[in-house]
Amino acid sequence: MRQLRDSVWQVRGTSWLWDEEARNQICAAREVWSLRQFLRARGNWPDDLPSNGGRTLVVAGLDGSLDLLTPADAETWLGDAIKPAILSFQDDWGSDGALVFWLPGGHSRVKAHPATDEVGWLCHAPHGHQIDLGRILWGQANEYPQEILLRDGGKPAGLFHLRIT
Repeated sequence: MRQLRDSVWQVRGTSWLWDEEARNQICAAREVWSLRQFLRARGNWPDDLPSNGGRTLVVAGLDGSLDLLTPADAETWLGDAIKPAILSFQDDWGSDGALVFWLPGGHSRVKAHPATDEVGWLCHAPHGHQIDLGRILWGQANEYPQEILLRDGGKPAGLFHLRIT
């Protein structure tokens, strides 16, 4: 998987972030939206985003919501609710805003397969199933997500995707 060492993820595209240092670079805790706020805003996005000088929207709660669903229901919900909301955000903000999903435990749950660059979400026990995020959210365009690195040689802080189609 390609690696990203610059800050483009802070101002455009969609990211899945699990590193607290990275999150703190773009927002204060009071600026984070709930997943419910995000889904309700679909098609009616604010004129100014709440974080990073009006350039970034950070959303928390995706991980908890996925944990409450069976893997099959989670896949359906991601495709029917989350992806359309991401596309709506992209349509409204274009390359002028970043959408960041805060996944505090994502470092152990988002799994990129080195041979194929497929990206999956490891479901919470007792399911033990892996959801194919790449297939559901970015149509298996597996060459496009990039690992966010805050410094050379550091661990990935998250994943960045410039534009989901």
